[in-house]
Amino acid sequence: MALQCGIVGLPNVGKSTLFNCLSNAKAQAANFPFCTIEPNVGVITVPDERLEKLETLVKPDRVVPTTIEIVDIAGLVKGASKGEGLGNQFLGNIRETDAIIHVVRCFDDGNVVHVDGSVDPVRDKEVIDTELQLKDLDTVDKRIQKVRKQADTGNKDAKTEFQVLSILKGTLEKGISARAAVLDDNQVEIARSFQLLTFKPVLYVCNVDEASVVSGNAHSQRLAESVAKEKAEVILISAAMEADIAELESYEERMEFLNDAGLSEAGVNKLIRSAYRLLELQTYFTAGVKEVRAWTIRRGMTAPQAAGVIHTDFEKGFIRAETIHYDDFIKYGSETAVKEAGKMGVEGKEYVVQDGDVMHFRFNV
Repeated sequence: MALQCGIVGLPNVGKSTLFNCLSNAKAQAANFPFCTIEPNVGVITVPDERLEKLETLVKPDRVVPTTIEIVDIAGLVKGASKGEGLGNQFLGNIRETDAIIHVVRCFDDGNVVHVDGSVDPVRDKEVIDTELQLKDLDTVDKRIQKVRKQADTGNKDAKTEFQVLSILKGTLEKGISARAAVLDDNQVEIARSFQLLTFKPVLYVCNVDEASVVSGNAHSQRLAESVAKEKAEVILISAAMEADIAELESYEERMEFLNDAGLSEAGVNKLIRSAYRLLELQTYFTAGVKEVRAWTIRRGMTAPQAAGVIHTDFEKGFIRAETIHYDDFIKYGSETAVKEAGKMGVEGKEYVVQDGDVMHFRFNV
């Protein structure tokens, strides 16, 4: 499942530095706007301690973690919705992603130029929001023109779509992102089909100085207060510090660095897991002597759908799934011991896979 999170923000907020820490793909990180002319895509391994524990018990020939894709999108500027600063191209890049990681500068440094001359995370966040909202409003207006005539003739589907569009238009005209529109479950599905930029789920990353990476600072607190009603997650990361950690060669050196800073893990790990949740993803495992592997599925997938992630034939010919809850596998130590304890489930087509399930599929093609 090649799902993508797009990293957005104003120029010089630390997006490309952060991207370099996340990925082996090396985006140019320079102290001037538009240093990233084309979107950079990195395939990011999702850290998961459960995979390491399964490896210890099963001792497979190889271990395969799950991944997501991160796209570094060049810095947006005021007027992007009207094409300023290659705006149309960059907004198009955002449209292709499944979720947004919004990096906001929350540090003071006279050596790093700010496009607006001062550090103000709330203003910066609102600049990006406004550009995305204006682009969405244009999209909604064009869609309304197409649907209105059909709705006027009594077409039931068109009337429903027109109603959803009208709600979204009213929300956007108030300067509120589409994801905050009041919609029922059916309307949400219709709204999602429009691929609006501000309907995508968002994670705010406060790029702070090293001294503020544990508790934040006045800048990050202001941003958190400004997005409180959005029900969005806000995390603290020091991109400069993450870059220093990435330069260290050994695991021991990295952990010593983190411990000295009062941290238990690198910020990029926290960001990756947050992005994974943002995409409404979860993990199930297959575990055998040849391979222990993590598989990515959308939350709520059934056993046949989860099997189809491995191969479409598994879904087409699905018979049953032999399922072990992760905690039971760890408790009993092996598949054989789990079976002997009567803790292995045999599930049919209606079973909704749980995060961490260890699964074996029976199928017939």
